[in-house]
This record gives sequence, C-alpha cells and structure tokens, in this order.
Amino acid sequence: MVLPFALLLGMVALAPLWAPEWWGRRYPQVAFGFAVLTVGYYLIGLRSGSRVLHTASEYVSFISLVGSLYVVSGGIHLKVRGGATPWENTVFLTLGALLANVLGTTGASMLLIRPWIRMNRARITTHHVVFFIFIVSNVGGALTPIGDPPLFLGYLKGVPFWWVAAHCWPMWGVALGLLLGVFLWMDGRNFQRIPRHLRDEARRADSWAWQGGGNVFFLLVILGAVFLDHPPMLREILMLAAAAGSYWTTPRPVHEANHFNLHPVREVAILFLGIFATMMPALDWLEVNASRFGTPTPGLLYWGSGLLSSVLDNAPTYLSFLSATVGALATPEALQAGKSVLPSLAETHPGVAALLSNPVLSRTLMAISMGSVFFGANTYIGNGPNFMVKAIADQQGCRTPSFPGYILRFTLPILLPIFAVVGWLFFR
Repeated sequence: MVLPFALLLGMVALAPLWAPEWWGRRYPQVAFGFAVLTVGYYLIGLRSGSRVLHTASEYVSFISLVGSLYVVSGGIHLKVRGGATPWENTVFLTLGALLANVLGTTGASMLLIRPWIRMNRARITTHHVVFFIFIVSNVGGALTPIGDPPLFLGYLKGVPFWWVAAHCWPMWGVALGLLLGVFLWMDGRNFQRIPRHLRDEARRADSWAWQGGGNVFFLLVILGAVFLDHPPMLREILMLAAAAGSYWTTPRPVHEANHFNLHPVREVAILFLGIFATMMPALDWLEVNASRFGTPTPGLLYWGSGLLSSVLDNAPTYLSFLSATVGALATPEALQAGKSVLPSLAETHPGVAALLSNPVLSRTLMAISMGSVFFGANTYIGNGPNFMVKAIADQQGCRTPSFPGYILRFTLPILLPIFAVVGWLFFR
C-alpha cells in the first residue's frame, strides 16, 4: 500500500518534464484515483476511520494556510521604477527572506518576483532569478511554520510554533549569510559590466509604491488564527474567511497587475489531497519499523531529508523522516521522559514530546527541518514556488536556466558547498 504514494510522488516530479500536456489535463484524476484507493483500504480493509479523519483534518489545516496566504499576497501589488545596485538587491533579498517567514515562501515569492524583475530590468540575468529562488522561495522561510509547508506540518504534529526559530536560527543565519555574500559578489561583477549610463541610473533613488493595503488586515487575521487550536476548525474557518474577504475586496486592477489567478493554488490543493491520503501507509510503516534500521544520526537525517527534498516535494519528505525518527528514537525511556518534561504535549503527540524533551534527540528534528527546507532549492521541482517563479520570469522575457543547467551551474557549485558547511558546523 506504499506503492500509490511512491507512484504519485514520482509522477509529480517527472510528469511535468516528460509529459507536460498530459499531466496538465490528467493530474486531478491521477491524484484522486490514488487517494480513493488508499482511503478505501483504510476504511474497508482496516476499518480505521479515525486515522483517515485525522489525516483529513491535517490536510484542511495545511491547505487553508497555504491557500489563504497565496490569495492575500496576490492582493498586494508593489510598484518600483528604476534600477538597483548590488547592495540594494542584497537588502531586497534579505527583506524577502524575512518576509517569507510571514507570508510563506509561496506568498513572498508571488508578491516580490515581479518588482524584483522590474528593478533589475536593465541587466536582469540568470543569477537574479536563481538566487531569488534560493533565498526567497526556500532558505528564507526556514524559521516559522508559516514560512514553509514542512514546518507547518511539523507544527500540526506538535512542534511548538517558535521552536524552530529558537533552535535553528544559527543554521538559517549561516546559510542565508553565505548565499547573500555569493550573490553580492556575482551581482557586483554583473553591475560593472553594464554601460556606465545604466550604472548611473541605477544609483538614483528608486520610486516605490504599493496597492492593496487593505489586505494587511486579512494577513493579520491569518497570522492570528495560526495560534488557535480550540475549538476545532476555528483556525481554518478564519483563514478561509480572510482569503474570501481579500479576494472579493481587492480591486480588479491590483489582481490584473499581479497576473493573479487561482490555478496554482487549485493545483496544490488537488495534488496534496492525493499526497496526504497516499502517504498514510508509508508514515505508519515507518513509525512501526524504523527502529529496525538502527539509530539515525543528525547528519544522516540532514542529508537524507535534504537529498530527497531535492527531487520530491519537501512536505511529505519531512513527514516521512519525522515518522522514521520517532519510530527509531522514541524508546519507552524517551517517551517517559517526554511525559515528565512536556506532559501536555505528550498527551497528544508523545513521539514529538520524546524528541523535544531530550537535547540530543532534538538535534534530529533540527536536522530534518533544515534539510527539508534548505534542499528544496536544489531543483525546480524541490519546492512549489520554484516553478512558479521560473514561469513568471519566462513570461517577462528573463533568461532562466534549463533544468540541467540550474543544477550544473548553480546547485552543485554554490548550494551544495554552502549546505555542506551548515552540515559540518551543526550536524556532524
């Protein structure tokens, strides 16, 4: 019963590249078909309706957050004129990384990619698009559950909201600092090669303006709703209400300026419905059998979750490795320690409480969190916003690398050495 999960993830990764037209028409039928097969097995074969209901509630919470942030960010339009110096670009990417923890990597990417292209219009090249994907669409959102889907799934599994920020900020700071340093060097070289009159124009003050300010209220509603656990479904109702309010109150010219439509979030909702349903057997099997494979180390979990996130979606990768780690490390002694140190959390999520109550075991959760989020930048298919950013850049006439070119020119010589430094410093 793990086979539908493996087949679906393989098709999500490869079908858009090998059969894009067929996949664009048939992915709903594929996702629903695999989902029905697995859910039917649980309901009829195992008679485990409670397991299906629990997974359904997690899916609703997940898609409510991702969808509402996408809709609200689509109602805010930033207008910028003029060029940008390398230092201004670096500051912009830094602010984009911080904003990704508030709007999510998808929301921040959709909000900022068009202003980013406009402010570099005179000299836009491949490294501008790629480093935007690296920083805003992936690494930047590694501090909060809002930032990236894997971390929100961890939050739903019991990881406290601020735990990742409190424990993983050094890894985030090192990775982000190194990426910004490499970008500044590359962008400085690019800046020196353009004609002198364009450099002089870029040094003039930019003109900034924004539309859709009323959506800030809806954004605050979503952020506040994240912390609501009771009564059940109140959080999701508030998020969806905020999304609906944003969609119907945003002036049409703002949506048109952002080229906003609901197709991307519809695709995410359908595919993740299939992923959440089909991954139940995989997660259950891992939790029961992971101890047979020995004790996982933080380094193994960091590289393992990272490399898998490079070619599959990082959200199911995170859950798979979390289940495996709980199964391997949540021994009776660790579970008892979790009950004594974190009694309230242990009542609902005993495995996660066992990991968090032990400083040594908690490093495994840090490794899974950073590996899943960081390595999503390695390929176009590692994280949802990556392909969205590439599509928008292509529409705007920007030069973007091919799938192999992205890996050979940027991932291997830039990302992997930086991730190796992070792994050596924190997870060896």
